[in-house]
Amino acid sequence: MKRLAKYIFRILSVSVPLGLGVLSIMVFAGMKSAPSAKEVSPKITPVRIITIAPIPIVPRVSGYGTVSPMREWRAVARVEGEIIWSSDKLANGLLADAGEELIRIDQSGIELTLAQIDAQIGAIGVKDETVRASLEISEAEWRISTADLVRQKALAGRGAVPQTVVDKAVRQELASRSNVNSLKNQLALNGAERKVLLAQRNIALRDLSYTSIKAPYDVRIGQVSAETGQFVSRGQVLVAAEGIDAVEIAAQIPIGRMAPLMRDTAQPHSAGPVGLEAKVLLRTPTRIIEWDGRVARVGDQIDPRTQSINIVVVVDQPMEQAAMGQKPPLRRNMFVEVVLSAPEGVGIAIPRNAVRDGAVFVVNDEDKLEKRNVHIAYAIDTVAIISKGLNVGGRLVVSDMDVAVPGKTVKPVEDNALKARLAFIALGQDVAK
Repeated sequence: MKRLAKYIFRILSVSVPLGLGVLSIMVFAGMKSAPSAKEVSPKITPVRIITIAPIPIVPRVSGYGTVSPMREWRAVARVEGEIIWSSDKLANGLLADAGEELIRIDQSGIELTLAQIDAQIGAIGVKDETVRASLEISEAEWRISTADLVRQKALAGRGAVPQTVVDKAVRQELASRSNVNSLKNQLALNGAERKVLLAQRNIALRDLSYTSIKAPYDVRIGQVSAETGQFVSRGQVLVAAEGIDAVEIAAQIPIGRMAPLMRDTAQPHSAGPVGLEAKVLLRTPTRIIEWDGRVARVGDQIDPRTQSINIVVVVDQPMEQAAMGQKPPLRRNMFVEVVLSAPEGVGIAIPRNAVRDGAVFVVNDEDKLEKRNVHIAYAIDTVAIISKGLNVGGRLVVSDMDVAVPGKTVKPVEDNALKARLAFIALGQDVAK
């Protein structure tokens, strides 16, 4: 009896809790309501845009080249002799003023030549005086012989004297005339000889001036090939120097990149690189150093390998523009950048990376993407100048979207920072900052 009661108790202790659990599940399941359906709204992608508006544009193009002096001078010995003096400034890198004497060559030989020529000219003067005195006497004798000949002919006509007397008078007159002509010729020869000596004297004086070598203009001394005590020959190069009043840079610019300078942004088909401004830039790790330049000339031919043309830019007075620790002087073989710019115009400028395969995306009035084909007139750095395809007031997409589907709804956000940057670059104000 006790076993039966114990067995029933075990069954109830398991079945009662299990039944209560099933009952509670059924009750709660009946109380839970069905889930309500949610409406899923499409996701709107925000995109950065800029509103299209004409902005001031300075068309420009850049190239690179090396600095070279505009004028180079080589002191060549025009006379031979020993160098008896040289300036302390005759050393590589030093400056010499215009007209400053640098080298003096021994001139004693030329001075002796001048003294000899002067003596010869003096001797000719003495000869002239002697010949003129003799000529005066000979002319008097000629006049007498001429008068005697006339008289003898008259007497012979009357039969007073024989013909032999007349013939003698004729011979006397001819001898007197010949003597006069000979003396006159001697004077003429003396005059010609004097001219030769005077020419030789002028040559000697010129050579005398060549013994002093002076700087023709303000120069920086380069290679020096002569020193005091050295004997130099005619034609020998003594000093190489360069002018410091101006330097030039022959910048190589691809002919295809000259488009910004050959047209105006408002009138795309007006040609002529007139009124160009030039700047020379030296880029350092910390800053950009700038010099104002001017376009001097354009090369006569295009490089067949690089299809580039040389634009020669001149910087005047580079030494005067130098500032210690801030702006070095432009020196030979410095590698610099040359930026050429045309007069300011007005146009539509957009980021170059916004154009893909000749098209851009804009946001229409319904905030949906729309694809537009555009024409790039030319490019300046990271900016493209658009001539066709965009209207003023339009909203250009500048976001880098992986997938851009026309008709997709987007949320436009104006990128004012990029817009300011575009205006900054279009004016070229980022070049030398």
